[in-house]
Amino acid sequence: MLLSEREVILPKSAGNGSILWYLSQAVQRQLQDGEMLARFVVTDSRSMDYQCELGVVNRNGQSNAPTPESIFRFVRRTAINDDQFNVVLVVPTGVGCEIGGHAGDAGTVAALLAHACDTLITHPNVVNASDINELPANALYIEGSTLSRLLMGTVGLQRVRSNRVLVVIDEHQDQYFIDQAINAVSAARACYGLRVPRVVRLSPPIKAWARYTPSGRAAGAVEGLERLQEVLDAYRHEYDAVAVVSVIDVPASYHADYFKSGGEMINPWGGVEAMLTHWISLAYDVPSAHSPMLESREVADLTPGVVDSRIAAEAISVTFMQCILKGLQRSPRIVTDSDRMKQPNILSAEDLSCLVIPDGCIGLPTLAALEQGIPVIAVRENRNVMKNDLSALPWAAGQFYRVENYWEACGVLIALRAGIAPEAVRRPIPATTVDKKVCFDKAQLVGV
Repeated sequence: MLLSEREVILPKSAGNGSILWYLSQAVQRQLQDGEMLARFVVTDSRSMDYQCELGVVNRNGQSNAPTPESIFRFVRRTAINDDQFNVVLVVPTGVGCEIGGHAGDAGTVAALLAHACDTLITHPNVVNASDINELPANALYIEGSTLSRLLMGTVGLQRVRSNRVLVVIDEHQDQYFIDQAINAVSAARACYGLRVPRVVRLSPPIKAWARYTPSGRAAGAVEGLERLQEVLDAYRHEYDAVAVVSVIDVPASYHADYFKSGGEMINPWGGVEAMLTHWISLAYDVPSAHSPMLESREVADLTPGVVDSRIAAEAISVTFMQCILKGLQRSPRIVTDSDRMKQPNILSAEDLSCLVIPDGCIGLPTLAALEQGIPVIAVRENRNVMKNDLSALPWAAGQFYRVENYWEACGVLIALRAGIAPEAVRRPIPATTVDKKVCFDKAQLVGV
């Protein structure tokens, strides 16, 4: 089975209906028999069309391949739970975000926003920094497709004390890298009590390679998913979460170029990692995360010197594994049963109070929030390669806020949490709207 990225151009709808529904129908027509959609993003909203990129799994005749429900399946929330104030923080992977587009450098943003809410729901790209993962105590760590499905109303989250994490390590031509990966798992077991029922060495390995899409996003392709599927099927009763460690092929120059770029080069590995974990979590309804293995001793022996702070975490790690192992240890259980999702201990779309995203980013989280009536805060300072004007979407009154930075986003969150209209604390304050409606007494209309 092959997982790859595809660019499509979709004309804009002439009607005034749901953008999410329209795109779901338009994208479905782009898929061939045996193909499954794993990821979706709008890279450019132009005057007449949408430029989109799709992560597509081709089953290649694999009759026993998982067939999860469409990522566009949407269930509108019928109630809003105001007992708590829960915030979703998204920094999309592979789009070159100024903050969070490097190596877990949005972790400080997560730490800040966590103080403005009861629960912060975020994803690996925000807090994964090689051997560092400082997830706030009141945060939930879920993979990107699960986060999208949460907003779409099709899954709920249940907090857990700990997960049994299956670790799948690709076979490597140099035993050194296998040993280091196993040592990383052993360190996690000994130092913070990670439960690992087994480590599986996958031979032959899956083949993953990174590339940049026409929009400038980092993406790529994964070949040999059926081998990974065989492992996940064989040990399904033993694990609650999956960590995959594998080589991602990139041009030899990328490693040095990345460190020399001063943070200007988009991380080439993250996009294809997100594609792979999207497929795992969609197919098996379990939390998942990926760490890249270094290709060779030559790459491992690179001496980048003092690098940009945003990518420094990658300069000091060999396995890049502790961030995913720590994150998966307590990643919440994915609940898909509609009756269970109504239970008070399950966090669902009804419990979501706000979405915070970089300005310009349109994917399923943004579109789902639009449809669910969830307020959205777009942060202008977190620049990226996406070319969408979010203010052009058909937001309800008071649903969309564009702010300059995450300091300001935090202020808007606190206002929303307090039940204060954010514009009330700015000056000049908008004028009070007064409409005059002329009503006629029915008695006056008799004989007219």
